[in-house]
Amino acid sequence: MHFSIVGLLSLVALISAAPANLQARDATNCGGVQYTAAAVQAAANAACQYVESGSHAGSSTYPHRYNNYEGFDFPVDGPYNEFPILKSGRIYSGGMSWGRDKYSVRFRLGGYLLTCLTGSPGPDRVVISDGCDLAGVITHTGASGNNFVACSGTS
Repeated sequence: MHFSIVGLLSLVALISAAPANLQARDATNCGGVQYTAAAVQAAANAACQYVESGSHAGSSTYPHRYNNYEGFDFPVDGPYNEFPILKSGRIYSGGMSWGRDKYSVRFRLGGYLLTCLTGSPGPDRVVISDGCDLAGVITHTGASGNNFVACSGTS
């Protein structure tokens, strides 16, 4: 009896230590843009914070509902939310932000050359469930219209 209780307690400890959400374990490629597992996880974590708080990144609508019209076979059940993952490695914050990225505008102000992001999130997205489980990574690159195609590792 003593061994079965110890075994049960060990199992409970193991389950309690397991992460609640799926983790990004592999890098992914979206239309020629390579993302590390850490970058995917960082974007998914940011999306999760917004989903859990019921808020959005800056003045944007992200994260927002992703209806999976393309029929991807995600490893977790929906409903799903999409959130931008940026080529620069930064976390999407919505609206206008300062720095360098693919979607930027440069202008001079008082002799300074400034680069301002336009707020465009680019073509790539992480997809998470309402429970903050990572479902996959998708991109508009190579898709027709406003559709998505899978990045490597998403089916």
